[in-house]
Amino acid sequence: MAAIVERAGWTPIAARRLEKAERRFILSGSRIALVDARGAFEDGLAAIAALAEPVEANAAALVVLISKTDIAQVDAVFAAGATHYLASPFGEQELVQALRFADRFTERLGGRFHRSAELTGGGGDTLSWRFDPEGGEVALDPALSHLLGLSPENATLSAWDDFAALLGEKAAEEGTRTLRQLSETAEPTAFAHDMPGSGGQRMVHHLTLDEATGEVRGLVELPDEEADEPARAEHDYLTGIGDVRGAYRWIDRQLQAESGNLALLLISLHRFERINQAYGNAIGDAALKSMARRIERLVLDMPVAKKLVARLAGAEFAVGLAPGVTLDEAEFAARQLVSVIEQPFITDGQVIRLKARCGIVTDTADDVDAAAVMRRASVALAEARDSDSQPIRVFGVEEAVEAVRDSRLEIDLRLALDRDEIDILFQPQVSVTSGAVLGVEALARWRHPQFGELGAIALFAAAERSDYVTELSAHVQAKAVRMAAQWPDVLKDLRLSINVTAADMAEADFVDRFVDMVDTSGFERSRMTAEVTESGLIEDLGVAADRLARLRAEGFRVAIDDFGTGYSSLAYLKSLPLDYLKIDRRLSQDIAGSARDRIVVTGVIEMARSLGLSVIAEGVETQEQLELLAEQGCELYQGFLCSPPIDVEALAKTVSAQN
Repeated sequence: MAAIVERAGWTPIAARRLEKAERRFILSGSRIALVDARGAFEDGLAAIAALAEPVEANAAALVVLISKTDIAQVDAVFAAGATHYLASPFGEQELVQALRFADRFTERLGGRFHRSAELTGGGGDTLSWRFDPEGGEVALDPALSHLLGLSPENATLSAWDDFAALLGEKAAEEGTRTLRQLSETAEPTAFAHDMPGSGGQRMVHHLTLDEATGEVRGLVELPDEEADEPARAEHDYLTGIGDVRGAYRWIDRQLQAESGNLALLLISLHRFERINQAYGNAIGDAALKSMARRIERLVLDMPVAKKLVARLAGAEFAVGLAPGVTLDEAEFAARQLVSVIEQPFITDGQVIRLKARCGIVTDTADDVDAAAVMRRASVALAEARDSDSQPIRVFGVEEAVEAVRDSRLEIDLRLALDRDEIDILFQPQVSVTSGAVLGVEALARWRHPQFGELGAIALFAAAERSDYVTELSAHVQAKAVRMAAQWPDVLKDLRLSINVTAADMAEADFVDRFVDMVDTSGFERSRMTAEVTESGLIEDLGVAADRLARLRAEGFRVAIDDFGTGYSSLAYLKSLPLDYLKIDRRLSQDIAGSARDRIVVTGVIEMARSLGLSVIAEGVETQEQLELLAEQGCELYQGFLCSPPIDVEALAKTVSAQN
């Protein structure tokens, strides 16, 4: 497994035993933990439980491999703390793809603020060495040479034996054997030994081979440091305030105390990514440091006994107040914090103005650990982020119910595909002039055993939270195409539209996969439309344009779905090769609104037609809306005026009734 990970471009740190796994993971700074529970499910659960807290605290991912016979126990895997799973049988490509999904998940959680994936020693520098088998030289990095008592000018040794002698007799024997194994297999391996004169301090050397140069790289891990980490390990490297792990420990200590509830405030710098985009990362870092100082000064002056100030990830901070802080006191503190953050500041000649959002939780009596408190505060913060008028939100009863439901859906979604709980319905697309059904849009519905039927919005929202969008999208697309390929003769002339997300188009093999999916089903390419979901932001329009152009060259048509819901609508219209434009239901319904509303809708339709695009109106519910849309040149519509999304049998009856 380490060899597969190495070939895919990651640096693996492999371990066969659970002992000190939590500490090794934290010290490694890794973004992904991979647990192989195949054939040892209970041991796997123990490993997941040991790693769950540091994984969550470090905004990392925990991927678990399970046997097919254990698929029914996936609930236990996620309950223990896993974020992703993969069931056997699977090949190398499936494993690598699962890890890539997990990697993207960590980027969403922590972005560029993750610690380096290299192992670090006591001073925070990388401990590593390189060996050139042909020339015989071993070059040590400064941190390792210092650790082994070498001066900088002596950090390059002329022979492997000289390096081995520094490590000790047993290390020399084991290291030479491991080097021989690496040269024979070219697969990552490791050896361990006691560091001379350290009183039992262990050193683990993780070896990889650069096949292009023949050079051996050794990455050194010190897994047996003293249990008490130095104070700096609980301080954020950029701002100097507490870090995410320290925050979790502080919350756990307050929960275990007998002094009453605590208040946790999560503060997010609203749309902070725009600062980095506009001014660069250096200015962004300066802004984070300035905000940290402001928050710290304000919190230190607050009249409570115990306080926490920490940076969690990216532009998100945590403030903890204990014991027994009331909701009114917490809200007052939040207003002060938002106010002080939103005061402008100057750095490098730039005047920077930031907005803040804050989520609060105070009723923590029933929470068993820091993770539970953090989850509830995160729900409140998410509500604040989504609101333009309420920058401060408190976690209450409604949010608690919603959080439980969302958590349940995230877990159940991964089983829904195996249980075939995802249905496909088809909504007719109707000619405005003739009233004939010319095509349909495939829409997903989830038959959830507890919550009943859930629409595509709830389904894909759960997929977004669990980083499962591409898997869900591929499943829905493939099922819709297979069903359409088996339609009865009365439907044989209908077009089929299926939704394609921004995440789909980000995949390098998107076009090949899409073409293969349609061709394998037997459905005609000429009757297929890929509808790009406009509400999902496409980061690289150039790449998207190229892939959509390739789809059109293969005989498919392309449309923008939900046009008008996102701020990038005009950029999409200008950059992407399209055949259709589907205006969002709110625009369709605005056609019957005020004169101002009508002008906007008319302008969108005229703009599309001037670009040679056909226009489909979504969400048409009244005859008045349809007539007004027809007057403006809209060609097709879909909505409840004709039909809601229906199954194949009902669709066949609807089309037959027209004949």
